[in-house]
Amino acid sequence: MSHLIAITIDDAGLPAPTPEIEQERRVAIFDLLEENSLTLPPREGRDVPPGPYRLHLAVRERRLVFALATETGEAAAEFHLSLGPFRQVVKDYFQICASYYNAVRTLPPSQIETIDMARRGIHDEGARVLQERLAGKAQVDHDTARRLFTIVCVLHFGD
Repeated sequence: MSHLIAITIDDAGLPAPTPEIEQERRVAIFDLLEENSLTLPPREGRDVPPGPYRLHLAVRERRLVFALATETGEAAAEFHLSLGPFRQVVKDYFQICASYYNAVRTLPPSQIETIDMARRGIHDEGARVLQERLAGKAQVDHDTARRLFTIVCVLHFGD
């Protein structure tokens, strides 16, 4: 499988992220670049340039834009996904993350673990939604989808 070697995020026009959200973004990008898989299928009977790829993510006209280029900068693919299917899971994820961050400050480890398990479950749901939305456009494994979902959340912040 091919993979991502660079990720840029166009966050122009978005509210400034909280320190927690910015940390999630940095960790997701770092982890994503350390290990990921992304394959582009042939489209409309045409071959796609082979990876590795550079990914540029943005939100334009209420759509999530994935722009992929080769290592040398040649355009490989661009697709736009409606943000609608992500709204509820992103909202749930932000709510559980807020609970988690508050719990870390005040609750015993056993209660923190319960909240963290719920947070991971919602994160898995977000990854599943992302994989479904990417079907036919790009194939990513579960771990790559989880990390990309974190970045999608950052782009949704304040939406």
